[in-house]
Formats: sequence, C-alpha cells, structure tokens
Amino acid sequence: MTRTPAQEVLAHSLDLLEAGDARGWVDLFAVDGVLEFPYAPAGWPDRFAGRDALWQQMEKFAEHLEVAFSGLEFHPTADPELVIAEYRADGRALRTGLEFHQRYISVVRVRGGEILLYRDFWNPLSHLAALGGAEAALRIVA
Repeated sequence: MTRTPAQEVLAHSLDLLEAGDARGWVDLFAVDGVLEFPYAPAGWPDRFAGRDALWQQMEKFAEHLEVAFSGLEFHPTADPELVIAEYRADGRALRTGLEFHQRYISVVRVRGGEILLYRDFWNPLSHLAALGGAEAALRIVA
C-alpha cells in the first residue's frame, strides 16, 4: 500500500530518531508545532509548543538514548493530513546500559510537509526504569 505524504513524514521522523538526529526531527515540525504526551507522569511536562521548546526537550536525545523502531503500521483515515500509527521501539539508555521496549500509538497532523501536532501515546515507565528512575530521567527532560 502506498503511503500518504503525511505518513511519509511520520516514517521519516522515526528514521531521524533512529539516527540520533534530534535537530532534524525537531525541524520537521511547523514553527508553532506541538508535541504532546498524554500519559506523562505527574509533575512531568506533557506538552511542548514551538520548535524552541521542542529543541529544549530533544537536544540531548542522542546523548541519552539509542532506539530502533519496527512494526510501523498505519491506520487509514478520511483526512489526508491525519496519521494514526502503531509501532514498537527497542532501545537502550546510554548512561545506564539498560534496555527498554516500548509500544506506541501516535496521532500526528501534518500540513505542507510539517508536523503541526504529534500526540504520542506510550508508557513512560519503561523509559524511566532504563534511565535510572524518575528523578534521573526528570533531570534530562525538565
């Protein structure tokens, strides 16, 4: 099945994260694009608006995590700008050496090749454990 342009943007975003290219990933967002984590732990940021805020969140990604994505599956939508996808991630926290395994559901809105909204549904507990616990992980993302 041929991917829509919006689906291609999401697939490319995962390729960039696999390559550790957080700057390239952030640059896929519209200037006022939004990243949301509906299941963020209490006290953690759950929304980042604008490229500057996204960059502050992601700039040290490659220093802390390596990740490989697999099983990317798109669910059809009537709206060509809307992407709903499921995929898996297997990775490692570089400071602890601990692995994590994650399943994602992402709802992404893309217009003109730019991400307007990336709503990421995932279980943060596996990342927290790999990063050395909530306090250690919070120092990275807050």
